[in-house]
Amino acid sequence: MTVIAKSDQCAGWSMGLWQRALAQVAAHASAQGAHLARTVVLVPYAQLMPWAQRHWALQFPQGFAPRFETTRNWARQLQVFEPSADDFAGDVARDTLTARALLDRVGQGAQREMLATPLQEAAAQLAPAVAAVPPAQRAAWGDEARKLLTTADEGSSLHYEALVARLALEWVLASRHATDVLFEPGVRAAVDALVVLEGFQSDALPQALLAHWGEQGACVALPVLVDEAPAPPKRAQHAATDAEDEAHRAAACVLAHVRDGRVPVALAATDRALIRRVLAHLDSSGVLVRDESGWILSTTRAASRVMAALQAAAWNASSNAVLDWIKHTPALMPGDVNRLEQWLRKGVVQHWAAAAARDLSAQPQLARTVATVEAWRESLRAARPLAQWLPALRAVLEQAGQWQGLQADPAGMRVSAALRLQDGQQAELDGWGDSAGRRMTLAEFTRWARDVLEAGRYVAAQAADAPVVVLPLPQLLARPFAAAVLPGCDEKRLQAAPEPAGDWSQAQREAWGLPTRQSLEAAQRAAWAHALRTPVVDVLWRTGDEGGEPLLASALVLALQLDGAATPGTDDRAARAVAATPTLRPQPVGQALPVAHLSSTAYSDLRHCPYRFFAQRQLGLREADELDAEVDKRDFGNWLHAVLQHFHEALLAEPTDHPDERRARMDAAAEAVTREQRLQDGDFLPFAAGWAQLRDGYLQWLAGHEQRGATFRQAEVKARQPLGDLELVGTLDRIDGVSSTGEPTVLVIDYKTESDSVTRQRIKSGAEDTQLAFYAALLSHDTLRAAYVNVGERGETSMHEQDEVVHLRDVLIEGIQHDMARIAAGAPLPALGEGSVCEFCAVRGLCRKDMWADTEQALPAQETP
Repeated sequence: MTVIAKSDQCAGWSMGLWQRALAQVAAHASAQGAHLARTVVLVPYAQLMPWAQRHWALQFPQGFAPRFETTRNWARQLQVFEPSADDFAGDVARDTLTARALLDRVGQGAQREMLATPLQEAAAQLAPAVAAVPPAQRAAWGDEARKLLTTADEGSSLHYEALVARLALEWVLASRHATDVLFEPGVRAAVDALVVLEGFQSDALPQALLAHWGEQGACVALPVLVDEAPAPPKRAQHAATDAEDEAHRAAACVLAHVRDGRVPVALAATDRALIRRVLAHLDSSGVLVRDESGWILSTTRAASRVMAALQAAAWNASSNAVLDWIKHTPALMPGDVNRLEQWLRKGVVQHWAAAAARDLSAQPQLARTVATVEAWRESLRAARPLAQWLPALRAVLEQAGQWQGLQADPAGMRVSAALRLQDGQQAELDGWGDSAGRRMTLAEFTRWARDVLEAGRYVAAQAADAPVVVLPLPQLLARPFAAAVLPGCDEKRLQAAPEPAGDWSQAQREAWGLPTRQSLEAAQRAAWAHALRTPVVDVLWRTGDEGGEPLLASALVLALQLDGAATPGTDDRAARAVAATPTLRPQPVGQALPVAHLSSTAYSDLRHCPYRFFAQRQLGLREADELDAEVDKRDFGNWLHAVLQHFHEALLAEPTDHPDERRARMDAAAEAVTREQRLQDGDFLPFAAGWAQLRDGYLQWLAGHEQRGATFRQAEVKARQPLGDLELVGTLDRIDGVSSTGEPTVLVIDYKTESDSVTRQRIKSGAEDTQLAFYAALLSHDTLRAAYVNVGERGETSMHEQDEVVHLRDVLIEGIQHDMARIAAGAPLPALGEGSVCEFCAVRGLCRKDMWADTEQALPAQETP
């Protein structure tokens, strides 16, 4: 293949490594009188197997060739491993269930969900060390290993950690392992010679096999055989500002190497999130990439859709969670889903259970959609064994129309296989013993599925001769790359001494052959040094993280800088000339969209920004309500309005002056409104703490208000008032009658829950504040009063009256008539883009304020509504 030929030319020193390694293999086989066909060569990772076979064919074209294997692949070819019911199988889908069963047996069922995952992870860390011990010696090894375990009394902070460690050790000691077959006498007799090609880090199992083979075994350390490149490597350093800049520069480096013929290019997968960004840029450039490390299965689209179905079935699922699922269910028509979403958002129904309980008899089509979704959710609600959960989940996916999509997607096929949803896979559960027969709730099954998908990987089928290869840093060993791009070389992502997995002590690690910080540091430095031997190397890191946290380069990069072995790299991103296209302020005309009804809020929009009035009131655009938004001040205000309405209407029907009775009625009104609005427990928790102060402060103000001759008449009054071809509309919070000055007078009250100083400023602003004047215009009274009542959360309720409300009403009516006439005449409605009104404007993205040119010419002088 063309790519391999270029690699051999650009990295001939890699071929020299193979020549020396394979010469030692041939020499060892000859010295032991071993037939090459009965010689096994163990390579450090599977990707080296085809390279070893190819180089052997080039170096020894005649005669037999040894078998090049990894320990796992060799064991798999010798025997199909079928673990018993309680064996540690190395399969998260099975081992997580076995871990739960083991915890039940030792009396820790109450802590099962908390300890199952740590137990499975601890066993996975110990399994390679135990598997490296020959089965005949495992009992004695276990006796010594138990002596290093710590004990902690129940109630101690380390009790559960000690319990998990001991149970994990006993679990893997009692288990059979897939590689135990390699210690069988028949295998030893069938293999004349064993050679281990060792990578950057020594593996316990190959070393144990070497001891088992005795003189017929030999170890060849590949890093020792690496010579310096014939020409000094070219190393460039690139310090990026952030993750996106780093991804851009890394992609540019790769493209430059491909353009100049330095292929294949090794792209080190130090940070998978960063690599995802780099691959997105390379994909848009049309460059073929072979990703050998693959993706975590849970990050695929197929996995997210399966998990969305399980999360939507939960008893406390939010409306958003259900919508996230059904939007990807082909069985439901898009129009039905959109209609359901609009209904949920309009009513702000946060919890799906509340939506399902609504009476939808007046909307039969919507009722059918809700009933269909409820039927799917109901089928996943009851607890059952795993053998019943899997067909139930598949049935729901089939009914929702998602199963066919999973089968058509390679990642979806991998997801369904990992979860044992494929035909015939459920028979596998018969060998899992009691662990698969235990009943699981939906929450437990969802957690099991999440663990399985988190542990699985998906590697897409890719071109073998792709010019770019994504792989872990240690796997550059013995691979002929012409260039290497190493992104993610900052202090967080490329540590000189990586932290070993697990909570094992240093003594335990050394005695059991587990990785230590020292061994990991040696392997990391060796892999780094080998990567720097590539003919052309680009080293990239970021100087700041997403949260603005400053970052240093990795200690390995700093050492490279101190040695002066690298030079600053050039930015290979090509500059493009982009013609300036400034965005001007929109100035639409609303003449063709007459306004028939005008509210106080709508007219305030026109005063604050004519464009907002045009977009929201004439075009009818609305911002979608958030279903899962936290309760804010506006929600609290709406709730309080309803509470005060309930309270005053009840007080009007059955008057009482007793403070305790009024206090009880206020509390009853609050509880009634909470039930009517279907609010869940805790929705108003931030405001509930101050409810007693607010209630008492309002009742104290009300008592004084009534002593001054005011009486409650109506609340939440829907009012309409014709004004030429226009109709003024609005809802008055409250209307009181006041008779202290002789002739009864109407008092219009509007509640406010804002800061008292803000309310005072409304009164001082006069004609600038249109709300009270507008409410006055809705009534046909020649004399009236209007005021804001500020209901403070700290117990301070006060009234702020607008003394000139009648005059302001007349000015307002004249202004409305003038503005509506100009709009009808075709006056533009420009976006003003000034003041605090833009900070929380729903149409800011529509007017493109943030895209306006700084050099924009001023708007022509004109009168705007």
